[in-house]
Amino acid sequence: MTQYAKFDASDYLDNEETIAEYLSAALEDPNPDVFLAALSDVAKARGITYIAKKAGLGRESLYKTLTPGSKPRYDTIRKLIDALDIKLSISATMNDGYRLSN
Repeated sequence: MTQYAKFDASDYLDNEETIAEYLSAALEDPNPDVFLAALSDVAKARGITYIAKKAGLGRESLYKTLTPGSKPRYDTIRKLIDALDIKLSISATMNDGYRLSN
């Protein structure tokens, strides 16, 4: 039987551009657990203990925050994003069914 190594995305998140693309792709998914998993991968790539301390969170608290199904508060996610030195941005989508009137 063939043995496969377990894939760990954090092994490949080794530069800012890759991390930005990875998180952007995760945000495209409507399932919030996908984004939490991506944040977890980035935190692992940068060092969970270091990121938890920088965010002002306990290591276990950070793990719980990033667990699928958790409902983290906005301020917790904001602290984590700041600790990861990343910036999220919002852009408009072009939707033919909705137009602003002048």
